[in-house]
Amino acid sequence: MSVPSFPSSSSSPSAEEWAAPFPLPQGTTAVIYCEGQFGEQDGKTANGLVRHSEKYEILSVIDSTHAGADAGKLLDRTPNGIPVLRDLASAIAHAGRVPDYLICGVAPADGLLSADQRTVLLDGIARGMHIINGLHEFLTDDAEFVAASLLARVTITDIRRPKDKKDLHLFSGRIFDVTCPRIAILGTDGAIGKRTTATLLVRALNDHGIHAVMVGTGQTTIIQGGKYGVALDALVPQFCSGEVENQVVAAFEGEDPDVIIVEGQGALSHPAYITSAHILRGSQPAGVIVQHAPGRVNLGDFPMVKMPTVASEVTLIEAFADTRVIGITVNHENLTDDQLGAAIDEIELDLGLPATDPLTRPLSDLVEMVLQAFPALNPLQTTRSGV
Repeated sequence: MSVPSFPSSSSSPSAEEWAAPFPLPQGTTAVIYCEGQFGEQDGKTANGLVRHSEKYEILSVIDSTHAGADAGKLLDRTPNGIPVLRDLASAIAHAGRVPDYLICGVAPADGLLSADQRTVLLDGIARGMHIINGLHEFLTDDAEFVAASLLARVTITDIRRPKDKKDLHLFSGRIFDVTCPRIAILGTDGAIGKRTTATLLVRALNDHGIHAVMVGTGQTTIIQGGKYGVALDALVPQFCSGEVENQVVAAFEGEDPDVIIVEGQGALSHPAYITSAHILRGSQPAGVIVQHAPGRVNLGDFPMVKMPTVASEVTLIEAFADTRVIGITVNHENLTDDQLGAAIDEIELDLGLPATDPLTRPLSDLVEMVLQAFPALNPLQTTRSGV
């Protein structure tokens, strides 16, 4: 949602003038603000945008604790030419002009801004940058931000602001008319890599000749430019399953895909989040891939709770829903290469399921994981059968 325009005439504005939003810029250049959190769990929005963005041209990341680093190298050991810079002034100097957007790339568990974060975003507004906000705290409800944006004639977009309740969907059963398989990417914790794995899997399947479409369930996927998705944790629970179902149906009807990949949120076992339950109910997946971080001892934002084992999460998912876990994807945080390899081998041996790390192992391993579970998706098999 964007704030209303500030009338340019000296006469009193009409209701229509106040209601009309400022036009968004023609350009898509963006700086991501992620002070102190880039590469960390609470920087997952920034991390995701650096790895993949269909909507914005990411020029730089602001995080003084990593200033001078290449964002891609810091995240995934592969340089991508996006620098991490000290502050907003440095980011503007690097761009050579004021970029179109300032994206709030932090994603703390409480979804609220600190005083320092407010100052930087307000500075961006004063310099003429449009704000993209994925937090639970809606800046278009904040008088200071609204006044600043009106004076600067820029927009504020609160990604997590849900639609009016009259426009939300209850579960309807339309999901049973979706004939292609759905695969949900769930996990053992929040901020563990589910969205990254889903994005990489969709890309790899399409490269393999399998028409895959992603349905997002969080704010980062929407900011990245995903065509189908909903910020699930911002909804009244009554509508969560129905909104997931509605987005999956829209993807099916709009794209005629071979397979739909549904991004997960939180974890089914997580004491603070229930979004995985709605994803399972709303998308009715035929298969689930579980993302796990063997090197993580406690839940990321809830260190008083120990991490579940991947085996217990698999058991819980299959007991809760009429589905099956088809593979495990491993987050390599806190692991050496040797430890990662040992963890993958141990998971495969203990669970009898294929396992891989999508960020350090060939994406063909991820595709093979899907084809083992759904061999009818293999375009080579389809060609051989004459279909």
